[in-house]
Amino acid sequence: MVVNAPTARTREAVTRIGADPSLVVVGAECNSWPRCYKAQYARHPAYQACRTGTAGQHTCYPNSGMMVASGAALLRFYSALHALATTSQGRAGPQAQSVSLAGVNLAAQIDAALPQTQCTRCGYPDCRRYAEALAAGEAEVNQCPPGGAEGVARLAALTGRPVLPLNPIHGIEATRGVAVIDEAWCIGCTLCIKACPADCIVGAPKAMHVVVASQCTGCELCVPACPVDCISMPEVTTATGWAAWSQAQADEARDRYAFKQFRRHREAEENDARLMAKAEAKLADVAAASVITDPATLDRKRAVIEAALARARAKRGA
Repeated sequence: MVVNAPTARTREAVTRIGADPSLVVVGAECNSWPRCYKAQYARHPAYQACRTGTAGQHTCYPNSGMMVASGAALLRFYSALHALATTSQGRAGPQAQSVSLAGVNLAAQIDAALPQTQCTRCGYPDCRRYAEALAAGEAEVNQCPPGGAEGVARLAALTGRPVLPLNPIHGIEATRGVAVIDEAWCIGCTLCIKACPADCIVGAPKAMHVVVASQCTGCELCVPACPVDCISMPEVTTATGWAAWSQAQADEARDRYAFKQFRRHREAEENDARLMAKAEAKLADVAAASVITDPATLDRKRAVIEAALARARAKRGA
């Protein structure tokens, strides 16, 4: 097994989760990883062996570039890494940037008590950000409609605050619905796939999409994203709040959301690397890569490429 040097952000994420460092082997790759990754890992025998733990003491998680001895440690790492990514992009407030270790631990406890639908009805981008706001005293305990009255009681017990009625501004406690796509109207735009926080919509451009009902959190974010209004949310429970949603479902939803954020971050970095390599190749011989023959114009083009590369390098190094 080869272990790569972790980045500064990765080291900070490991510190934030407060876990035993031996539980997380950052940047670890098994010898079969390149073949496994390129051959669509889910069907690769090496991945199957790693995933079931028969290949060694660590468990392989697809596309993560790491192996861990504890699935719980990986989930905490994903959450911490995502929080750091949003902070670096300017979406986190100053209190979130200077949160203490005690605040992080409280935020993790609050996050574990949330239903993990990632519906954003609380007024925050995801459940983790709402948990961090609660831990920092910036939000109230009654802003999560999917959790309902029981959810409010859970949050009040964790934070030591009084139980409040659910704030109707954020929604009401209701039965749980599951997204259903009308195949006769679906145009295959993929907008619902991008909007789904649980990655439970399957499809391809210009092909019909379908929702994996067992993985749908009922967040309804795909409904406004659909340009042809072909998504409905039929009720699948008669119960409301936590009575309509189990802890196992919440844990799976958190897992899927955290991994989607990690994958999107990785894909963005890989795309930036491809663009930089392409620009550097052109810069090496601008004349050959252009139909322009005027030397002055070529010099200006070379300067533009150099400036773009400098900005890209500065962004990656930040």
